[in-house]
Amino acid sequence: MKFLRDTWLVFARQMQLMLRQPVWLIVGVVQPLFYLLLFAPLLKPALGVQTNAEAYKLFVPGLLVLLAMFGSLFTGFGLIAELRAGVIERSRVTPVSRLALLIGRSLRDVVSLLFQAALIVIIAVGFGLKVNVLDVLAAFALMAIISLMLSAFSYAISLKLRSEDALAPLLNTISQPLLLTAGILLPLTFAPTWLKRVADWNPFSWATDGVRALFAGDAGADSVWQAAVVIGGLTLITVVWASRAFARGVR
Repeated sequence: MKFLRDTWLVFARQMQLMLRQPVWLIVGVVQPLFYLLLFAPLLKPALGVQTNAEAYKLFVPGLLVLLAMFGSLFTGFGLIAELRAGVIERSRVTPVSRLALLIGRSLRDVVSLLFQAALIVIIAVGFGLKVNVLDVLAAFALMAIISLMLSAFSYAISLKLRSEDALAPLLNTISQPLLLTAGILLPLTFAPTWLKRVADWNPFSWATDGVRALFAGDAGADSVWQAAVVIGGLTLITVVWASRAFARGVR
């Protein structure tokens, strides 16, 4: 019970801070909107589909995974600012659970992501996307797991590096190959064989396939449970590792 109470306190505080400065929430919505409005119209001829609805069923799931990746992977910059301001150091004198300090922050990132994702889906529906509500909720659950994993990873790395100058190039180096080999913007159906084999080692490729299956109305597809197993397992490992790094960072 103490852990849950501590997690809620940290989460509520982080949500309060975010709502005071909602610029990151707004930026997180605007960038995917550019893809939705400026890139998606090119997909119908590129994918050889007949309607905008078919194109959006392929593109929007990838866009949501993109949002989950980049909306969560760079959250560590805020933690570095807290380190510099002495917020983390002051946590040493509180009885708050060290794990709760991590999970409360990560849950804030999950809520922010799901809010942004809901707006993207609503706008896409206005452009012709047709999808079952239950399938969307299942896709959001998978995205929440992705967000939890990447925010925990970002916080752990930030505690080790403690510098924006070191964190930015590292995260960019990690994120670019993950993005390009995940089939996020375009499916890898027509990719060369070697690129497909590389994508098999990219967990976000599995996630993209799973979310696309859900948006296609095929919740029973193998790609859905495979994505849940792959992402869920990595999330568990990452949270355990990050919680240890977080505990060391505030002692």
